[in-house]
Amino acid sequence: MLRELFRFHGGVKPATNKTASTTSPIARAPIPARLVVPLHQSLGSPAIALVEPGQHVLKGERIGAAGGRLSAAIHAPTSGVVRAVEPALVPHASGLREPAVIIDSDGEDRWAELEHINYRITPPDEVRDFVRDAGVVGLGGAVFPTHQKMRPGSGGKTRTLVLNGAECEPFITCDDMLMRERADGIVSGAAILRHMLQAEEVLIGIEDNKPEAIAAMRQAVAAAGEHMEVVAVPTRYPAGGAKQLIRVLTGIEVPHGERSTDYGVQCFNVGTAYSVHEALELGRPLVSRIVTVAGNVERPGNYEVLIGTPMDELVRLCGPRTDTRFLVMGGPMMGVRMPAFDVPVVKATNCVLAADDKLFPPAPPEQPCIRCTECAKACPVELQPFELYWFSRSKNFGKAQEYHLFDCIECGCCAYVCPSHIPLVDYYRFSKGEIWAREREKAAADQARERFEFRNFRQEREKAEKAAKLAAKAAETRAKLAEAGTAEAPAAAEAPAAEDPKKALIAAALARAKAQKAEIQPQNTDNLSPQTQAEIADIEARRKALEAAAVPASTAPAPQAADATDLPDEPRS
Repeated sequence: MLRELFRFHGGVKPATNKTASTTSPIARAPIPARLVVPLHQSLGSPAIALVEPGQHVLKGERIGAAGGRLSAAIHAPTSGVVRAVEPALVPHASGLREPAVIIDSDGEDRWAELEHINYRITPPDEVRDFVRDAGVVGLGGAVFPTHQKMRPGSGGKTRTLVLNGAECEPFITCDDMLMRERADGIVSGAAILRHMLQAEEVLIGIEDNKPEAIAAMRQAVAAAGEHMEVVAVPTRYPAGGAKQLIRVLTGIEVPHGERSTDYGVQCFNVGTAYSVHEALELGRPLVSRIVTVAGNVERPGNYEVLIGTPMDELVRLCGPRTDTRFLVMGGPMMGVRMPAFDVPVVKATNCVLAADDKLFPPAPPEQPCIRCTECAKACPVELQPFELYWFSRSKNFGKAQEYHLFDCIECGCCAYVCPSHIPLVDYYRFSKGEIWAREREKAAADQARERFEFRNFRQEREKAEKAAKLAAKAAETRAKLAEAGTAEAPAAAEAPAAEDPKKALIAAALARAKAQKAEIQPQNTDNLSPQTQAEIADIEARRKALEAAAVPASTAPAPQAADATDLPDEPRS
């Protein structure tokens, strides 16, 4: 019984240009003399370097630890000596440098001691940690850390596991050749993923322009005795998008802002499944991948390439023509122009295209948008690209977000059909970058404001705590004086003390001083003669009489100014 298939909105049918690179089997690219291994090769945080210059490493040895929840480890692609750990040019359109481990190969390609676990009896969290430390990420282009996707959905299981073998972009055939030649490893990886997700069914979607891959996968499924279904889907770009393939195979359309796991579906690339098999069954971390080399070359083909291999050395194996102007990582629809010829192959590199003026002609002049809505008809996400274009061009980023800018998968269908030759995807990328930059600035400002407010709160709290301590100490002092029968401070002094703890402390100190003075007894008064004692008593009596008769300074009348007539006569000479 044939499975019912569904359609997704939009899409285009560009020339596939896949035949030339599938005429020969996968070849192994030679080990380069030097490899540049970037530490940031997954969606999320970069890895943390574990090696130092001068250190000797073996193939498969971990040289970078996962730097966070959304990160994966990095391993030495071959044995050699670490030349440096420093920023290097990476395959990104910006041309920026990022930290990388530079390794000089020793030519031995000697493996480190590999670790194995039995995923069937190992707790799931330990299996996911093992996959993370094996550096496995999505090889379909998104490089999302695979261990994070190996979690069952709600209810502890997943209804449908989808393996993506559509490979819809022109020129790219790495997944096609992988399925033809290593189908048994892909099926083994699918079985591991099904075990981890507790999936009820496994669907392997392959475009119907790959009959050899479909046959090889069906044969491998039968040989392994697995209950998996290999489904041929119609050839239409971008059928290889995760949401588009899920729609075609299951009829489920994942709404805006939600994930496929919310609907019991999880999707993996066939190359990712093969890497999971190698990591768990063979103990091999992800140190190489299959890369298609095509475009302006004499002998297009597919190679198993060590991560960190310079792209120009890889293209040289296929005989690049002299009019090659630049290299593109990826296909002609979603590929990114490289800032140099010698940037390294990374985990996201599924294809390297040698570009000439015929394959990538200079862009024609951009014409005004005529609102023909052809872009909206072709958009597989059912957006309104012409509206997003106007909002992006006018930098009205709020409106662009209202029109679901971040649902755009940057497939390039809109720009492909635009009669005005507007580079629509470039505008969307610009808007996304600006929005992300502003969000980062806002987050930094919010963090600074929170730090400032907490500092003020802490200072006020410390001030209140200090005042409370002073007040408590003053109250304790007054209580002690009261117990000792000492006269307390005047009521007038207590009022300011209640108002200000510092004044209360001062009043308490004065009270203590008076008490100490009252307690002082005259020294050397023993064995005095009766006459001396009488003199002392007489002096004390006069002093007390004077103190009783004295008027306080605050109540004494102020002296009046003397009249001129009261002044004494000047002395006469």
